[in-house]
This record gives sequence, structure tokens and C-alpha cells, in this order.
Amino acid sequence: MFAMLLLCVLGAEAVDLLRIDHTTAAASHPALDVRCLCSSVPNGTLCSWAEPPQDTPLHYIATYSERLQQNVTRSCRLLLSGDPLLQHNTTPPASTHKVWTCHVPDVKLLTDYILNVTTVSPSGSSSYLSSFMMEDIVKPDPPVDVRVSSPDPRTLLVQWSPPPSWSHIHIFPLKYRLQYQWWSRGQLRSHQVSFEGTRAPLKSLVGGRMYQIQLCAKDALSLGHCSDWSPAVNASLPLV
Repeated sequence: MFAMLLLCVLGAEAVDLLRIDHTTAAASHPALDVRCLCSSVPNGTLCSWAEPPQDTPLHYIATYSERLQQNVTRSCRLLLSGDPLLQHNTTPPASTHKVWTCHVPDVKLLTDYILNVTTVSPSGSSSYLSSFMMEDIVKPDPPVDVRVSSPDPRTLLVQWSPPPSWSHIHIFPLKYRLQYQWWSRGQLRSHQVSFEGTRAPLKSLVGGRMYQIQLCAKDALSLGHCSDWSPAVNASLPLV
């Protein structure tokens, strides 16, 4: 049986997904939900998918190419969930099944890529083509080592470090968004400010009030998305 199904996937992960089945059984393989994210420019692009439940074992073959040079294909290194090389990948697909990841190295700006994931089983094979551009899928990991001090009675000084997975910070700098929240008269208040460095003074704060502080990191050229928020850090100023 030969079947073709075209799906549109919204969001930053992939802009289209083409499935082509070559099977001998009546039922074809379930469609893969392939999601691509770049946690470090230019070598941190990972495309992941959860293995659908199957009675028979599946084998995957992954290749990628530039859309304008589809005759030049490269093999994609496949990694299974739990691999130490994936320790900084913070946004794999949510699944109780195996999660496979393909590492796509040296992704270039302003270039459309096509990822071809072929699922092979005793009943046949299915190919899934997803398209992405690095500008759409950049998403750093959150800042780390967030710490807060109080240089004076009305100021909190917040300091942090870039995500370790962002390996070329001096060539591809990051900017940061700082969010601090507090309760006032039974309502949760929130304020966000942006910074390009790794320290930020929060001035004119109220003594005795507890503040919850979080940060996210984004490419300095505003490519892609801000990271997930860092774990919250609570800090307060003394009553004067």
C-alpha cells in the first residue's frame, strides 16, 4: 500500500510534516511528532520524537539536507533518552515511551532544512519530512547559579551565569529577561525588566516584602524564543 498524508505542525518546532508510507500491512505506522529546538548556536540543534506504542520493534534512519540542496544529504546521529549528551536538552516531547533525538550540527542562519526520519519495521517503512529554520527554533536553556544579595536597605542585586549548554557566548551573546513577583493586598504582582549583562539591581523595593525572582535567556538578536524560566529564588529586604 502506498499512502501520502500532509500535516501542518504549528509553532517553532516544524512548519510542515510529510508522511509517505511503504507498507505491506493494512495499518501504517502512527505519525511522528517531530520537534526541533536549538539550545546553542550553531551546534545545538536537536530534533526529537516519542516512539509510538508498537507491538513490534522499530528502527529509525534520520538524514537532513538543505532545502535548496536536497541532493546532498547527511546522516543524523541518533540518541536515545537518557544519553549523557542530552543532559542539557530541557524540552523533550512529553511521553512515557522512548524518546529519540537526532543531533543536527552546524545549522546555518537563513537556511531552510529538511529532516527525513524513516521508521522501519517488519511491515514496511514510513518516512516523515519536517522543515525548520534556525531562526525559528532557537531556545536557550535557562540561566543558572541565580543568586541575590542586598547592597543597601532598598535594593536587591541579582546575579547569574549563562546556561552551560550555550557554548559560544562570546560569539553569540545572550540577553536576559528578569521577572520578580510579590504579593500585595492579596494579589500577586509581577514586573519584568531586560538586561544584556549577568547582573541586575532591583531598586526602590519595599522592606519586609518577599520577592520571587526568575530569569529567562534569549539570543541577543532575538532569534527564536526565550528559555524556560529559571527555578524561583526568594529574597526579601529587612524592615528599616
